[in-house]
Amino acid sequence: MTPRILFSAESRLFPEWRTTLAEALDDAGLTARIDTSCGDPASYDYVICSPGGPVRDFRPFTRLKAVLSMWAGVEPLITNPTITCPIARMVDPGMIEGMTEWVTGQVLRHHLHMDRLLAARPGEWLKQHGPPLARNRTVAILGLGELGSAAAAALARLGFRVTGWSRTPRTVPGIRCLSGRDELPAAIADAEIISLLLPHTPQTENIVDAAFLSGCRPGTVLLNSGRGALINDQDLLAALDQGIIANATLDVFREEPLPTNHPFWAHPKVSIWPHIASDTHPDTAAAVLVENIRRGESGEPFLHLVDHSRGY
Repeated sequence: MTPRILFSAESRLFPEWRTTLAEALDDAGLTARIDTSCGDPASYDYVICSPGGPVRDFRPFTRLKAVLSMWAGVEPLITNPTITCPIARMVDPGMIEGMTEWVTGQVLRHHLHMDRLLAARPGEWLKQHGPPLARNRTVAILGLGELGSAAAAALARLGFRVTGWSRTPRTVPGIRCLSGRDELPAAIADAEIISLLLPHTPQTENIVDAAFLSGCRPGTVLLNSGRGALINDQDLLAALDQGIIANATLDVFREEPLPTNHPFWAHPKVSIWPHIASDTHPDTAAAVLVENIRRGESGEPFLHLVDHSRGY
């Protein structure tokens, strides 16, 4: 039987995805029907969706083998009680590459003092020492999943001293890896740049709070391209005003778009990015979705399944 797939995301996205999904299905030797508008919910085998897609009530989809997320963030899917089938998160090679490039670019931006130099007045010759070598700069990567591990490895290849931290033990070749709440203070104590790439779970919400920030060395740069809820906004603003954090470069927020009256907009030490650190790339992600469809049709285990106990 030909599997039926519902594409539940913004309609403007489908033209590009239609092409890449068709190519991936062909490469996998599969034939499938993909709909963008829902017919009989009970006839669908898979729903490809963005977490905020049009389908919110999955109870009528009684034949579903899996819900396949187009994005890495799956919090709205995990907390949806109407989903009773397996949920697979997106692990897109293109997204990993893009996030690695964003984190590496932001680290180099702050490492090389680019903001300060570009802000110099015409004719002003800044009398100061150049930046240290990368091998004399410590960067902490909090979160050692696919994204964090790739970013940590890229920074280490550039020569930075990299410390990685995760909630549970991980090993990344060439990286000093720490884990658990007890080792979090040691992970950030010497870091001059801290990059947040953690998922949003009950254990990581507000992980960057007053206690965390008090353990940072004065003048630390904070990068967040993980989840907005990792940061207690008021505690971060206080740390910025106290000089503990020299700059916060933020790509994600608790509420998006960031409200126009939020204090981050006006703070001189905050750099705001519009959640563009890394997108899902259809040309690489389509093959990930189709591989799970192939597995579902052949009775093999799905890849990248959400673990509800971990929250991602």
